[in-house]
Amino acid sequence: MAERPTPHLVVDADVLESNVARMAAFARQHGLALRPHAKTHKSPLVGRLQLAVGAVGLTVATVSEAEVFADGGAEDLFVAFPLWVDSAKGARLRDLAARVRLTIGVDSVEAVQALSAELPGVAVLVEVDCGHHRSGIDPEAAGAVGRAARDAGLDVLGAFTFPGHSYAPGAGSAVAREESDALRAAAASLSTQGIEPSVLSGGSTPSVANIDDDVATEVRPGVYVFGDAQQWELGSCFPEDIALTCAATVVSHAGRRVVLDAGSKVLGADRATYSTGFGRLLDHPDARIVLLSEHHAVLTWPDAPFPPLGSRLRVVPNHVCSAVNLADQLVIVRAGAGEETWPVAARGANT
Repeated sequence: MAERPTPHLVVDADVLESNVARMAAFARQHGLALRPHAKTHKSPLVGRLQLAVGAVGLTVATVSEAEVFADGGAEDLFVAFPLWVDSAKGARLRDLAARVRLTIGVDSVEAVQALSAELPGVAVLVEVDCGHHRSGIDPEAAGAVGRAARDAGLDVLGAFTFPGHSYAPGAGSAVAREESDALRAAAASLSTQGIEPSVLSGGSTPSVANIDDDVATEVRPGVYVFGDAQQWELGSCFPEDIALTCAATVVSHAGRRVVLDAGSKVLGADRATYSTGFGRLLDHPDARIVLLSEHHAVLTWPDAPFPPLGSRLRVVPNHVCSAVNLADQLVIVRAGAGEETWPVAARGANT
């Protein structure tokens, strides 16, 4: 049988299942509900693995992601995004709410009013900013938004935050403290309005190991299922934890460098300020992708000899969420078994 053409994304099922089980065990050990963010894998099949070992539900970023995972059998979904709900989106949310236990993120009185007009009674979590400075309000303002939501007839469960600034070297423990402070302040603010939060949700892959389980009740890591070069360089995972790689072929030795056939249209173009390249090689940790264009990845190769033309290498994308969203399918391999393919069912589900 001819080899599958490159480039393509490959998932080691044994490593994937080990990652999924390890995070579930961590959550149980700390008395935390686990609600993984499915925007990383965009696959109902991976979501089923997470749910099977104890996840209470899944987190998504968009209504269309929620629709895909509801179609795939998920029964409890949290849209962790400050949706602006118009009539068209409201109709879709009503359909979802008829099929799953649905929770929506809110971070303004205006968004609460728009949501309640379309979906009265839906459960909400108030988003607060713990220092990432993206969406989310000051934690001390959570009570005002929670009161508006309650008065509009919504079911206010508590608050959530995203410690996204943990994506920096050595930041995990300090950011986890800021996350804890923000959730504690949000809970206090809600309590002043007579709302006793049952859910205080946080946790990113780089910070989750330092989560304060005296404050948080739930964690929503995503990247842990696959790992990527960012997590490798942050120390949030080790090479043996990386489940997803891109199979790429050596096509050139021009300029005394190694050139692969996997560019930004497969790997994604992300490169954080701390990243040492545009991706890593799982089996050659000293090599670096120093130039990335649409169809070329150019590597520095520290050791002679170069890999032969036509040979295949395993590339670890910098940001696995972006790489997965560029793929139609994942090639699943397992020791001692043949390969299969899983569709990236929520690819492009951005609305």
